[in-house]
Amino acid sequence: PIKIARWMPVFHSTFNYEPPRSHSLLLLLVTMKFLFIAATAIATASAFTTSPATFTTSVPQVGGVSNVFSNEGNAHRNRRSTIVMDGKANAIRDRIATVNNTKKITSAMKLVAAAKVRRAQDAVLATRPFSETLQSVFGGLINRLGGEAADLPLLTQREVNKVTLVSITGDRGLCGGYNSFMIKKTEARYKELTAQGIECDLILIGKKGITYFQRREYPIRATYECTQNPDSKQALSISEEIINSFLSGETDAVELLYTKFLSLISSTPSVRTLVPFSASEISQQGDEVFQLTSENGDFGVERKELEVAEPQDFPNDMIFEQDPLQIVNSILPLYLNGQILRTLQESVASELAARMQSMQSASDNAGALSKQLSQEYNRARQAAVTQEILEIVSGAIALE
Repeated sequence: PIKIARWMPVFHSTFNYEPPRSHSLLLLLVTMKFLFIAATAIATASAFTTSPATFTTSVPQVGGVSNVFSNEGNAHRNRRSTIVMDGKANAIRDRIATVNNTKKITSAMKLVAAAKVRRAQDAVLATRPFSETLQSVFGGLINRLGGEAADLPLLTQREVNKVTLVSITGDRGLCGGYNSFMIKKTEARYKELTAQGIECDLILIGKKGITYFQRREYPIRATYECTQNPDSKQALSISEEIINSFLSGETDAVELLYTKFLSLISSTPSVRTLVPFSASEISQQGDEVFQLTSENGDFGVERKELEVAEPQDFPNDMIFEQDPLQIVNSILPLYLNGQILRTLQESVASELAARMQSMQSASDNAGALSKQLSQEYNRARQAAVTQEILEIVSGAIALE
């Protein structure tokens, strides 16, 4: 009764209430209930505090499992996310969105590369009639001249003391091992020739090759960019540099290193001699064209072997306005220009095919990563719900 009497003035001053003396027993019960509710609220608030030391190993066992909360204080300061594996649930969700956006970009880049491959295919087909006519006229003139054509400078074989390597790479990356394969092929050929005591220099086409060999201080004669749409003007400037170097005696042979287009998933680094020419090779070498196809949503390539153009028949009594040797000598630069343009187009097609394959692999990897992250996100959500349930139950048990 003395302790209760001490709390009565507090209650009266708090609520400005003066009860009748006849209701003293009822007032006593109300006061005790009020104090119990206040103590319960304070204990509940302290049980769910954000302090790291709130839950310790002294928490009673729940369902036979002890030490649910570590002694170091692993209570979550932010109850909207749960730490799981390598990040929080919201961080995993953001990463899933980023991966899906990346997949959209790589898929779009694959379709763009496919459209450019078709454009390169059309360019090769457009130059085919000129190449056939040039090969036919050259073959007819060689048959007419016989052994006289061997005296032409561009057909003369001489002792090789210096070789110029023409290497074709790309201007951009994101195309798998296309550029690295071509660079390694060029380096291997350069070391092979220098090991035989033959001097070498380089004519580089493509920014990737230019950057690589310039940093390593290789002897470079000339550099050119490799655009996505090579034209005859670009091929002409390269062929003029090659012919001038050969005719002036600065080099004894010119070799071309390019990527031969086989299919959308296969390309082969190849080497061929450009200068000096071989009359038999020009007149008897066949050709092949490729065509991009699509079946059941998948891209493919069809290659078609073309027969050698028949040499044009020039009668013996035909009178040429110019000397046939001069005609052949003027045809050879045109032939070289056509061959360089063709190899540029084939290298671009190989680069685009490699980019298509690389973007397809990137899209597949992005899809697999998105699926894996979705599973981790679901686990994080489940862990968050389970953790909050355990905290509520442990807090309730702590009040008992």
